[in-house]
Amino acid sequence: MEIVWLLLSLVILYFGAEGLVSGASSLAKRLAVSPLVIGLTIVSIGTSMPELVVSSKAALAGQSALSIGNVLGSNMFNVGIILGLSAIIYPVLVKRQLLKLDVPIMIFSSILFLIFFLDSRISRIESGLMLLIFISYIIYLYLSSNKDSKKTAEDKSQNIEDIKMSKHWVLDLIFILVGLLGLVYGSDLLVVNSVIIAERLGMSEALIGMTIVATGTSMPELATSVVAAIKKRSDIAIGNVVGSNIFNIFLILGVAGLIHPISTTEINYFDSMFVVLLGLVLWLFMKLSTRITRWQGVAFLFLYALYFTIKTII
Repeated sequence: MEIVWLLLSLVILYFGAEGLVSGASSLAKRLAVSPLVIGLTIVSIGTSMPELVVSSKAALAGQSALSIGNVLGSNMFNVGIILGLSAIIYPVLVKRQLLKLDVPIMIFSSILFLIFFLDSRISRIESGLMLLIFISYIIYLYLSSNKDSKKTAEDKSQNIEDIKMSKHWVLDLIFILVGLLGLVYGSDLLVVNSVIIAERLGMSEALIGMTIVATGTSMPELATSVVAAIKKRSDIAIGNVVGSNIFNIFLILGVAGLIHPISTTEINYFDSMFVVLLGLVLWLFMKLSTRITRWQGVAFLFLYALYFTIKTII
């Protein structure tokens, strides 16, 4: 029955995130918010909501390994699997802003976590600093987006056109509310049943967090990026991945750590450094070419498989 409930929780998480993203995007368009802000903030935060709820609830329950494992595992899954599959489906176009700003910030967030977690603990002060950086990043995106949108009115209208708007703002709020409720309920089912399954299989809390839970909470990102790649909208595919990875560390660990200080020895330096490595490889691929090609997508899949092979050995 735990497996049945686990699968049901993944379905609830997926549709909950879809409702949240659809409602928030429609409301943002209705309020004339910049398309860049919609894509890199509202959509990315929306698809990261399962990670936020799961990690926060796990931290509150004293399951620190599950909380951090969920974030690190999701970040690896986002780059290794989601971006890898997206590039294989359709080569991902590299935009200058991602190379100059967003990907370096993603790498910085991983390095900062590595430094903070050297003592196997994330304090409330460190969590507060992460949250402060997150807020600063959002403000910068908003200000730079408004500045750039004046220069690119045509591109702005095209991006806005891609967002489907509901018939009334009340429907937007209903989608957002129902989506949030689905995420809260689905995440609760996911955490409870995944821990039961992990204990029966003899798996560590950290490993279950970095595999089953991380994969489950990354389903909204997977659906969004793969569909975007199929529609040849590679900018959405990579923007969703990079934005979600930034939010996973700065926002999710920031909130989770403020709720309850995170402390565990089950997550080691290898896990943290591998997240940094994936970010550096992504930046290098983007630096070498204007596109992330199919063979590079295969390389990401290989690195993801290599990580779990090494984890199994050690």
